[in-house]
Amino acid sequence: MMVALGTPMPTFTLPDADGSIYTSSDLSGSRGTLVIFLCNHCPFVIHVGDELGRLGKTFPDRGISIVGINSNDVEHYPADAPPLMPSFAATHGITFPYLYDQSQQVARDFGAACTPDYFLYDSKGVLVYRGQLDGSRPGNDIPVTGDDLRSAMNALCQDFPVTQPQHPSLGCNIKWIQTTECVKGTA
Repeated sequence: MMVALGTPMPTFTLPDADGSIYTSSDLSGSRGTLVIFLCNHCPFVIHVGDELGRLGKTFPDRGISIVGINSNDVEHYPADAPPLMPSFAATHGITFPYLYDQSQQVARDFGAACTPDYFLYDSKGVLVYRGQLDGSRPGNDIPVTGDDLRSAMNALCQDFPVTQPQHPSLGCNIKWIQTTECVKGTA
């Protein structure tokens, strides 16, 4: 599932693990905004965690702000609980805001499906890239370079169109909260 290019960035207001509140407008960069859906326990996120930290040190100075959002069900996946998010970020050198989407509504609004899942918006808040970081996966022996996403971000920084092939993100499914609501007439 890939959200259509040209889709406007959904607005959001979310806390970080310490309770500080951030809005999508607070986090918009002069050249664009990268929104990454991630979590603490996913082996795909752990595999690329250090590269996420490097992106966070490279692109904000070039006008692209970055925000991480954890939308996982922490009742069933306690390793993703907000008190553990700062430790995860510190381990990987992640300095950008890492926010918690308890209701999972922000993930639904973005059309996020997995962790990690990347959405790059231009300065007008229009989606220009949604795809993978690179071709590396846990166990495939391809080095983590961030080439696909870096290429898109570099193009945005230089006011070039982001046109390279966009391959979907691959990772763990977002751990959706299970509801026990019954609809009348169903079992």
